[in-house]
Amino acid sequence: MGDMDPHIFAVAEEAYKQMARDERNQSIIVSGESGAGKTVSAKYAMRYFATVSGSASEANVEEKVLASNPIMESIGNAKTTRNDNSSRFGKYIEIGFDKRYRIIGANMRTYLLEKSRVVFQAEEERNYHIFYQLCASAKLPEFKMLRLGNADDFNYTQQGGSPVIEGVDDAKEMAHTRQACTLLGISESHQMGIFRILAGILHLGNVGFTSRDADSCTIPPKHEPLCIFCDLMGVDYEEMCHWLCHRKLATATETYIKPISKLQATNARDALAKHIYAKLFNWIVDNVNQALHSAVKQHSFIGVLDIYGFETFEINSFEQFCINYANEKLQQQFNMHVFKLEQEEYMKEQIPWTLIDFYDNQPCINLIESKLGILDLLDEECKMPKGTDDTWAQKLYNTHLNKCTLFEKPRLSNKAFIIQHFADKVEYQCEGFLEKNKDTVFEEQIKVLKSSKFKMLPELFQDDEKAISPTSATSSGRTPLTRIPAKPTKGRPGQMAKEHKKTVGHQFRNSLHLLMETLNATTPHYVRCIKPNDFKFPFTFDEKRAVQQLRACGVLETIRISAAGFPSRWTYQEFFSRYRVLMKQKDVLSDRKQTCKNVLEKLILDKDKYQFGKTKIFFRAGQVAYLEKLRADKLRAACIRIQKTIRGWLLRKKYLRMRKAAITVQRYVRGYQARCYAKFLRRTKAATIIQKYWRMFVVCRRYKIRRAATIVLQSYLRGFLARNRYRKILREHKAVIIQKRVRGWLARTHYKRSMHAIIYLQCCFRRMMAKRELKKLKIEARSVERYKKLHIGMENKIMQLQRKVDEQNKDYKCLVEKLTNLEGIYNSETEKLRSDLERLQLSEEEAKVATGRVLSLQEEIAKLRKDLEQTRSEKKCIEERADQYKQETEQLVSNLKEENTLLKQEKEALNHRIVEQAKEMTETMEKKLVEETKQLELDLNDERLRYQNLLNEFSRLEERYDDLKEEMTLMVHVPKPGHRRTDSTHSSNESEYTFSSEIAEMEDIPSRTEEPSEKKVPLDMSLFLKLQKRVTELEQEKQVMQDELDRKEEQVLRSKAKEEERPQIRGAELEYESLKRQELESENKKLKNELNELRKALSEKSAPEVTAPGAPAYRVLMEQLTSVSEELDVRKEEVLILRSQLVSQKEAIHPKNTMTDSTILLEDVQKMKDKGEIAQAYIGLKETNRSSALDYRELNEDGELWLVYEGLKQANRLLESQLQSQKRSHENEAEALRGEIQSLKEENNRQQQLLAQNLQLPPEARIEASLQHEITRLTNENLDLMEQLEKQDKTVRKLKKQLKVFAKKIGELEVGQMENISPGQIIDEPIRPVNIPRKEKDFQGMLEYKKEDEQKLVKNLILELKPRGVAVNLIPGLPAYILFMCVRHADYLNDDQKVRSLLTSTINSIKKVLKKRGDDFETVSFWLSNTCRFLHCLKQYSGEEGFMKHNTSRQNEHCLTNFDLAEYRQVLSDLAIQIYQQLVRVLENILQPMIVSGMLEHETIQGVSGVKPTGLRKRTSSIADEGTYTLDSILRQLNSFHSVMCQHGMDPELIKQVVKQMFYIVGAITLNNLLLRKDMCSWSKGMQIRYNVSQLEEWLRDKNLMNSGAKETLEPLIQAAQLLQVKKKTDDDAEAICSMCNALTTAQIVKVLNLYTPVNEFEERVSVSFIRTIQMRLRDRKDSPQLLMDAKHIFPVTFPFNPSSLALETIQIPASLGLGFISRV
Repeated sequence: MGDMDPHIFAVAEEAYKQMARDERNQSIIVSGESGAGKTVSAKYAMRYFATVSGSASEANVEEKVLASNPIMESIGNAKTTRNDNSSRFGKYIEIGFDKRYRIIGANMRTYLLEKSRVVFQAEEERNYHIFYQLCASAKLPEFKMLRLGNADDFNYTQQGGSPVIEGVDDAKEMAHTRQACTLLGISESHQMGIFRILAGILHLGNVGFTSRDADSCTIPPKHEPLCIFCDLMGVDYEEMCHWLCHRKLATATETYIKPISKLQATNARDALAKHIYAKLFNWIVDNVNQALHSAVKQHSFIGVLDIYGFETFEINSFEQFCINYANEKLQQQFNMHVFKLEQEEYMKEQIPWTLIDFYDNQPCINLIESKLGILDLLDEECKMPKGTDDTWAQKLYNTHLNKCTLFEKPRLSNKAFIIQHFADKVEYQCEGFLEKNKDTVFEEQIKVLKSSKFKMLPELFQDDEKAISPTSATSSGRTPLTRIPAKPTKGRPGQMAKEHKKTVGHQFRNSLHLLMETLNATTPHYVRCIKPNDFKFPFTFDEKRAVQQLRACGVLETIRISAAGFPSRWTYQEFFSRYRVLMKQKDVLSDRKQTCKNVLEKLILDKDKYQFGKTKIFFRAGQVAYLEKLRADKLRAACIRIQKTIRGWLLRKKYLRMRKAAITVQRYVRGYQARCYAKFLRRTKAATIIQKYWRMFVVCRRYKIRRAATIVLQSYLRGFLARNRYRKILREHKAVIIQKRVRGWLARTHYKRSMHAIIYLQCCFRRMMAKRELKKLKIEARSVERYKKLHIGMENKIMQLQRKVDEQNKDYKCLVEKLTNLEGIYNSETEKLRSDLERLQLSEEEAKVATGRVLSLQEEIAKLRKDLEQTRSEKKCIEERADQYKQETEQLVSNLKEENTLLKQEKEALNHRIVEQAKEMTETMEKKLVEETKQLELDLNDERLRYQNLLNEFSRLEERYDDLKEEMTLMVHVPKPGHRRTDSTHSSNESEYTFSSEIAEMEDIPSRTEEPSEKKVPLDMSLFLKLQKRVTELEQEKQVMQDELDRKEEQVLRSKAKEEERPQIRGAELEYESLKRQELESENKKLKNELNELRKALSEKSAPEVTAPGAPAYRVLMEQLTSVSEELDVRKEEVLILRSQLVSQKEAIHPKNTMTDSTILLEDVQKMKDKGEIAQAYIGLKETNRSSALDYRELNEDGELWLVYEGLKQANRLLESQLQSQKRSHENEAEALRGEIQSLKEENNRQQQLLAQNLQLPPEARIEASLQHEITRLTNENLDLMEQLEKQDKTVRKLKKQLKVFAKKIGELEVGQMENISPGQIIDEPIRPVNIPRKEKDFQGMLEYKKEDEQKLVKNLILELKPRGVAVNLIPGLPAYILFMCVRHADYLNDDQKVRSLLTSTINSIKKVLKKRGDDFETVSFWLSNTCRFLHCLKQYSGEEGFMKHNTSRQNEHCLTNFDLAEYRQVLSDLAIQIYQQLVRVLENILQPMIVSGMLEHETIQGVSGVKPTGLRKRTSSIADEGTYTLDSILRQLNSFHSVMCQHGMDPELIKQVVKQMFYIVGAITLNNLLLRKDMCSWSKGMQIRYNVSQLEEWLRDKNLMNSGAKETLEPLIQAAQLLQVKKKTDDDAEAICSMCNALTTAQIVKVLNLYTPVNEFEERVSVSFIRTIQMRLRDRKDSPQLLMDAKHIFPVTFPFNPSSLALETIQIPASLGLGFISRV
């Protein structure tokens, strides 16, 4: 084919062969003017590849590749004045091949879809084919829902006035399109979705607008086209109607909704239609590419470029400009390939060559795409705020007119320009260039479409938020640049701006550059399509027009170069490898170049047919084909020789095999013939015998048949005579029966007719009553269940009616059968009469003999005739009645059918309403779900805020607790001269009464209570966690301790005063002990009584099944109560014994003094009201009695009484603590039992209610209700069991983890034992010196320190560390890393004491630093950053999977192995919250003096305030004073805060929360001062505030903190400033204020309006009526009545997990920290 005349198959074959031969990708560039046949040529090229290569799989990829053509033509081609099937987009199809050069897939790229054709067509032109195909197929049943009609009914398809193409059936084309979609894997649902969207575009074009005034318009209510569009698209009618007539304008801080004029609304509607079509076009292209994509790796490809040809019309716009620009680029590529590169190759290889001149279109391309070119000026004008087409045209004239020869200006127009293209001059109209280049679509309309319920529609707009590559962006030629509101989003500020700079021209230019790169990377093949004439006439050739096209596309120069040049070329190595078969062995030399020269001189005699270059051999046209022919002949001759030898060998083997087979066949055939002859003889003899017996059998059978026939005839004749006699008798009998039945039938029909009439009247009356009842039910019915029940009733009614109709049909059939029987009887009687007549005729002959009988016979005949007439008349009556009954039954059936249809319609209506209500319910449920999630988030934030406030209060109480504890220790342990210190019993007593809540916890460690009181133990973290859970208990202890401290001071003073007066008061203690015992005894009695009362209450109130004597709970309670009562009795006896002994001792020692002292003390004790006062008095007595001369141990000689006293006292304490704990446990158990009893009572009541309700229901509903109740109960039980299962799973996982830890510890102990044994065995062995290499840099990321260096570590790293030096010189968070590495080493050693001690010291030291330097912002920020980093390290290396996702393998090796520090993570989190709250307080203290002066009083914009309001106090007189704060001061302070936090390495999310809190403080203080100062409420001050807020927003934008939520905290202040500036007169203004000020409360709005004061005479005060109008409109708003904002409010803080990428082993410890005692491990 390559040697044929120019043909599309020849070009395709050449490309295919070159791809296989050169192993290089190929391209076929099909070009030409519009209508020249480019699309058809591209289709034939693709058809050739599909036919020749086939597919590599069974998926028929070639059929799919060809099937893409009908789809793309239907959605991308249209009729123009020059072409009935003009491609209105460009496409480049890459057909992929595998290594065997078979088709494996394809990919399509599209360029510049002409979207304007969707909404406008010139005269004699059409829209895209798919719209007309849809209109032509509108009558198909599946398209009924689209509500389409003729193409002339739609605005978007009737503008050209030529809806039909001659010779094209749009309905058949639609069938082809749908078949192609199915072949490409587009499902039926997606196809219907595509057609639905296209139909919606047609209906959108029919939407009309009505002008309300010059600047606004409306859509008529319930506008049918818009209703159809909204139904098809699944969007809200009201919302779409609103945004078609309005648009949203956004400034830096405001957003306005503005109505638009009718012309603007029409343009916006058309822009929306174009945008939807472009998105649908891209979606179809993507699905086609997915269908053509192959998973097999592509080896090579052939690209077919079918792009729009050069176009020039009467009116040329932006689309023609882009099309001609693309053709200029393709022409340049053609010139580069054919002319420039070709001739440069000749000069490079030093081939003798004369240069040929050709037209270079590079100046034209520079005019379009260079700097300050047409596209550059167009993009620049699009960026201008007020840029128009006229100003752009003037810029073009000023830039290029008279400076570029290719640019001209028309004489009679100032809005057009002319470009001299390679093909012709084209005049372009500037109108519409800017709008088409911007391609603007209102974003609000897109948002409405994105919220569609039609699932496919939002898929089209999913790529709006994604970054679009140039290739995909230009698949439709244009990327929609929607106007996005100026309100900043949470993304990066510069990202959206960069995307919006890409105009359509810019994207098209980028896509052309990519296309040129693709084409330059392949071997191009050119197909030039020549248009025969410009009028679409067949068999008409315009020679001048053809020559003009040939000259314009460079074909003539190509012919000249092809005639004079060398189109084919080979390198010497490639030539040698290809044509080695044409060389002999002696011709092959070591020099490849010389070898090729020698061979060519022999093969091609004419030396002008080739030339030798430096590296290549150049051939003229046809020489490579000649060499290929020689090569093929040589290979063919070799193949023939091989074939000859092989075929001879094969035929010889075949002959020998056939000869052997022939001999075998002959042997078998001869034996077979002999056997056949013997068989023939046997068969002949047998046949003779068979014939003899057969003939005998035939004769015998014939005789039997004749005999049987004779007998049968006789029997039938005798039977016939007998039957005739029987019939005669039977007829007479049946006539009587017929008369009886007919009379009965007439009576029944009359009865049924009357019954039917009565039933019909009843039905009409019941129907009327049912309709009334139905109306009532419709009013009452609101639930889906009622509709279901009604639906069930309707189905039953329909089935009953259907059954009734079937029964009536059966009756009708029975009547018809009876009628047929009567007709049969009548016919039989007529036959009988006929037979009688015949018999009478015979009897006439007999009558001649007996004449006397003739008269009688005649009379009988007359009677018979009368009977006959009578039967005929009866037959007619019967037939008439039968017809009448038939009509009545048919009428009844028709009535029943009508009722059936009505019932079906009602059923469908009810089903429809049920579906609608189900949808409404789902929507309401979704809304409720969203609201509940929002409410849960708010509750979570409130709970988090409440927890952090409690934590703050806890820290404050803890500090106060420490202070009080220190003061108490100082007061108690004041050294007194002459006093002797006793044992630690007093401190134990003190701890008994001071920390009574901790007795039960500290029972297991009695040694701790005996430590000296002056030794201060550091705070333990376990104790800290317990104290954290008992915040309320600490509050109570605080009050008690304060009271104790006051009483203690009074008691000390009293004891000092009494010490001088009464030196001997040793007996007072004994008296006090006796009083104490009496108190304890009375308390024991009270407890016993309470327990007895509790036992009675339990026995009376409990349920019988719970409190039964045999119940386990009853037994447990009784056992506990009896044990408690026994302990009380024992304790009572011990107390009595001890009391008697002490009384006897007291009487023996100093009776007088003791009595006086005891009476005094008794009076004091009686004055004391509670046990706390008694305890304090007892402690005071001990303090005063330390100096007494007599010791209690000297009461008797050996001190036995003292020992007994001490033992009983300890036993008394122990019993008291046990009694209290048991009392608490009993109370808890009693409370639990009461709760269980109450729940059982509630369950019982509920069951009784359900039972009562079920008894009122019918049996079926009762069963259903009981089942429903059982289901709910089982569901609740199932949920409870699932929760228990989850808890058990968590417990199992925790136990498994502990088991692993214990197993590891046991393994380490075993290893330690082995290590302890090993040295003794190896002592005696000789040790040889071994050179051990040392790995200096292989660290494990741990730091080792000694236990005694812990305080030194904490002191150097925390207490004495200066944050400024660390932040400047070292890495952020270094102290946190060092502390964690120390914790890692302690974890590695499995030393829990070391871990606990280090963490406790760290936390306490951080608290000390913050307590000491809590007002320094740098210190607080530094330790907040390090605390968070320490917390993140504990999480990152905890070993939990959730925190190890971002770790490296090395970091995973550094995870903690022995301890789970989750509780300490909570403690650190609480500490971080406290530091954050302290940081906020520091910020507030620094910013508070600046805010009012900088935000309100200082005039940032000079001269705006003008004249100050008259009659006001001069509160702003200090503005001009020196030292006042300005907005710049606030911004500088914010910069300082931000830089310090960044230097300390604080988490970005935490910085955002700090900034949000700062901005809240600024906004709250500013708004509060604005609400309290009348001189600040003016229009000018509102402008100042808005400017200041914009500066703060600019600061946020510079710091990339717009998504921190800080701007939202300023929303109340922004709205207050807007409220000062808006109009405040009419009701519309009031409505605007109510909708605008949603962040302000009603009280704040009214306050601002009341305080508003005009500055000059042009302003007016707000009227009272206007304020009342505002109040009336806002009365339904539920907001806080509080006027001022809470400036002290602190947002709840969170610490998102932020893992560190820093490797622990790479951290170096600087010497400046003074940590030389730490060593790296």
